[in-house]
Amino acid sequence: MVGMAENDVYVVWDDEVTGYNFGPSHPMHPLRLDLTAKLAEDFGLFDADNVHVNPIGEIDEAKLARLHDPDYIAAVKQAGTAEGLDEQDANRFGIGTEDVPGFENMHTASALLFQGSVNAANAIISGDYRRAVNFCGGMHHAMPGKASGFCVYNDAAGAITEFLEAGYERIVYLDIDAHHGDGVETFFWDDPRVLTISIHESGKFLFPGTGYPADIGGLKAAASAVNIALPPRTGDADWLRAFDATVPQIVAAFEPQVIVSQHGCDGHREDPLTHMRLSVDAMRTAAERIRDLAVDHADGRWLSVGGGGYAIIDVVPRAWTNLLAVAAGLDIDPGARIPGRWASYAQTKTGREAPLSMTDGFDGAFEPWSKGFDPEAELDRAVMGTRKNTFPFFALDPYFD
Repeated sequence: MVGMAENDVYVVWDDEVTGYNFGPSHPMHPLRLDLTAKLAEDFGLFDADNVHVNPIGEIDEAKLARLHDPDYIAAVKQAGTAEGLDEQDANRFGIGTEDVPGFENMHTASALLFQGSVNAANAIISGDYRRAVNFCGGMHHAMPGKASGFCVYNDAAGAITEFLEAGYERIVYLDIDAHHGDGVETFFWDDPRVLTISIHESGKFLFPGTGYPADIGGLKAAASAVNIALPPRTGDADWLRAFDATVPQIVAAFEPQVIVSQHGCDGHREDPLTHMRLSVDAMRTAAERIRDLAVDHADGRWLSVGGGGYAIIDVVPRAWTNLLAVAAGLDIDPGARIPGRWASYAQTKTGREAPLSMTDGFDGAFEPWSKGFDPEAELDRAVMGTRKNTFPFFALDPYFD
């Protein structure tokens, strides 16, 4: 693409994604995507010269079939019909549960999210872009043959597979959702070309109950999985300390050719499904750090996706609008007021008043690990567990930076 600037960004947005709809009482309501797109529009991001918004277009069923079992795909298609699945198949494939109820056209709606991330990967592979965002994606719990945790098809794994097929040999997948990125980890558990890093609330307290520090990858790919399992009620400064103490060192040692990051925002203190205590400011800071890691270690190549997030007016639109802005190099001032048109629209749709600004008041400060390890602190003990289990594989010192 002639004249493509370094911070031009490929953005996936298509109204059709709101068809991914488990029903009005389900936490993963499609309104969260609509509100994100409209907030990004009202901040002028979609009209910026370096932001290129793209519909999803045709679904490539063959790419979906590279990752997901044929029987499972057939079951998803059947679940989206009037007949639905029988009880045995529903249990077998994880569809028809409270977490993943069947709905009309389930296959098409789920495959659109998958295709969006595949398209984003190809935008980077083509050389036309270094950055791409699909905030509609991030379905990181989906397994090869089973739906799980609101996720049907694993678009992040689809994007990573696209990079692998194109010849990439070192890919970092970085997951900052409050839930462990178990599906993506499962897909690449034995693949040394893919390093999965997940920073999440400990599985002792939160679904899916996995992702412990000793979980470091399969026999063919030792240290291809890194898990930072944090205590419940972890706040901004501790969360960023944990990130700072693990992620930059391992990414630098792995030397990735591209970073794929999942930005679930359900770790926010207002989210109804987790016990974390984060702010949109900490999430914005993490996005900035990931952008910098991509610049420093992956020639700027960075694909980001959405994920969990169930505070659909107070958190999700702000978190992912910030993500878009960071990816485009058009960072929004934290103190910026929420546009009045969007606030009115959000209130009309939800019956609730919108947040007033793009900040929760956190200034981004934290105590870096280089200042020392505190064995009395629960957070530091959790981080040290990860460092001890993984750092030696990368010739890093668990105790000192």
